[in-house]
Amino acid sequence: MEEFLFPLAKMTVSGYNDGWPDWQPFDNPAKSARSMEAITALTTTYPFTFDPAAPFLDQASDWIADVFYDILPEAGFETRDEQIFMAFQLERAYKEKKTIFAEAGVGTGKTLVYLLYASLYARYTRKPAVIACADESLIEQLVKPEGDIAKIARHLDLNIDVRLGKSQDQYLCLNKLEEVRGPGSENEVFQNIYEELPPFVHFPDTLQSFYPYGSRKDYPELDDKQWDQVGWDVFQDCLICPRRHRCGQTLSRDHYRKATDLIVCSHDFYMEHVWTYEARKREGQLPLLPEHSSVVFDEGHLLETAAQSALTYKLKHSAFESIVTRLLEGEVRESLALAVENAIERSDDLFELIHRYSTPVPASQRNELELSAELMKGVNAFRAAVDAIEEEIVFESGMFSLDEYQLRIVEEHLEMMQTALALFANPRELICWTQDDQGDMTLVLMPKKVKEILNERVFSKKMPIIFSSATLSADESFDYIADSLGVSDYQSFSVASPYDYEESMKASLSTESSVAVKADHVLRALERREGGMLLLFPSRESMEAFRFEADSRLEFSDFPMLYEGDAEISRLISEFQNGKLVNLCAVTLWEGLDVPGDSLNHVVIWELPFPPNDPVFAAKRRESADPFGEVDMPYMLLRLRQGIGRLIRTSGDTGRVDIFGEAFNQQDVRERVGSLLPASAAKENK
Repeated sequence: MEEFLFPLAKMTVSGYNDGWPDWQPFDNPAKSARSMEAITALTTTYPFTFDPAAPFLDQASDWIADVFYDILPEAGFETRDEQIFMAFQLERAYKEKKTIFAEAGVGTGKTLVYLLYASLYARYTRKPAVIACADESLIEQLVKPEGDIAKIARHLDLNIDVRLGKSQDQYLCLNKLEEVRGPGSENEVFQNIYEELPPFVHFPDTLQSFYPYGSRKDYPELDDKQWDQVGWDVFQDCLICPRRHRCGQTLSRDHYRKATDLIVCSHDFYMEHVWTYEARKREGQLPLLPEHSSVVFDEGHLLETAAQSALTYKLKHSAFESIVTRLLEGEVRESLALAVENAIERSDDLFELIHRYSTPVPASQRNELELSAELMKGVNAFRAAVDAIEEEIVFESGMFSLDEYQLRIVEEHLEMMQTALALFANPRELICWTQDDQGDMTLVLMPKKVKEILNERVFSKKMPIIFSSATLSADESFDYIADSLGVSDYQSFSVASPYDYEESMKASLSTESSVAVKADHVLRALERREGGMLLLFPSRESMEAFRFEADSRLEFSDFPMLYEGDAEISRLISEFQNGKLVNLCAVTLWEGLDVPGDSLNHVVIWELPFPPNDPVFAAKRRESADPFGEVDMPYMLLRLRQGIGRLIRTSGDTGRVDIFGEAFNQQDVRERVGSLLPASAAKENK
């Protein structure tokens, strides 16, 4: 019996006039005639006969009920009580335009339910819905050829206008490509990329119509390090880039803004839209996303991390110098030139101090930064130097000696820097760290609490907001996630998975910590050749430790092993899913990976996924009366539940999960983890 699919009447995108929520009859006969034509068009927009005199959502919900109660069974598809329950819960959220936490286990068909409501409501309001996934790999899972949207189109003759709004770092930067391409074996791959660019990139007059290029997915052969050399980064100044009108990112943005039904993006991208909305309007730019009718946060338990990430400020000496030296183009007063020169010197001094007081953190790419008295003095000196530039700009702008467009860009950048550096005034509300950016030190600043901003800019809006995940609650309560995100008024429900894990899953717990011994365990499992194995690691360092061990053993050469980072992630997932006895090692695929059948019938949790001891989690621990119980344990259990959930994806799947962790020596950890597993797991504890 086929799962996750149901037949619908055909809905087409082209040529429809979707919904008319505020329709009223006209007194003027000519207007009435036109209005009746519009009403006729409305009735062909939806897979049901639309009555403008009746509430739209009542009609949509009645039709969805027919789908689950009548159309599905008649077509031979499986009917799920969980799916029906979720549909009626979402009806409430859409009617009342509220936030809802929709916790639904694997196999409940939650994705198809929210796709139905989001698509129909988008057509009714004439605004697209946004589906925000946790990361780019989950976007690919949703829109891949065998994904839910494609299944609907293939089986149901349903044409939904779905467009991708990928994050900026998922696009090729033409400027960075220009810097690294050229002769030589090391740069040959980049030269090939340059030569294969669309003609309109080199010859703008040939640009007749949009077609996408430059996405990370277009270059699956590049590993992550190679992509970092040519992919967009936060220090690229797109506003003055002479290539911006030929840039794949710009062209893609023009494309997805015209979506009529769904825009699929990442959490990071949605949060970037939220934080930059006002600034982009001030700069005369369009927001990253158009006005939308509703938003679905798939794997919504990860939104807080994305919100914090989007609200970070990244400062780098070379970027600052590049920006402020624009003020020296043309004839300027000597006092402005001296102020710019002084600020560059103070910036250089500050970043020398930042480098001195940075300490690497194990299993993290973030370095801890000590806020010493000397460092704080350097911050204040730099802020004073930036203040001096801003004062000089006031006088200089009155003389009209500076290019107005360039001046606006510099002013925006200086304002951003001052906002970021002002966070040092209250270190208790600041999270900061440093990281290496291809040999260039970067200072990263983040306000500790983002929930107030989220409440103001997202959750206070009168709009349906859906959080969808199998793991949203903690101890049967949604208060933890609601409080962390600043959601004060919400609806919620939980639906368990319909699968019989006692019959389909075997599990074992082990306190083993030796890389060599754990590698022995993996090798023995591989030698049984029962199917594909997914190895989940809490950090890249632990994955590389296993890789080094495996590469040093000849026995592992008989088993295909893929490693995250060696190629574009969707290519790795495809090879894993479609290959025979292929195995995948990953750090970021704890959520969303959907590989049913024998392609994935064994999950190995290399180490319990406790949060790293980096500055972000260190700050959370300092604020907690019980850091282990309130920070570390909830994070670990939630991530572990997601990792275990990669194993059983359909009612016919079977397999096993093996979990390693020294923390199993603690009775409370063993009991909490054991409660997530079938009772049979207790028989195999080690």
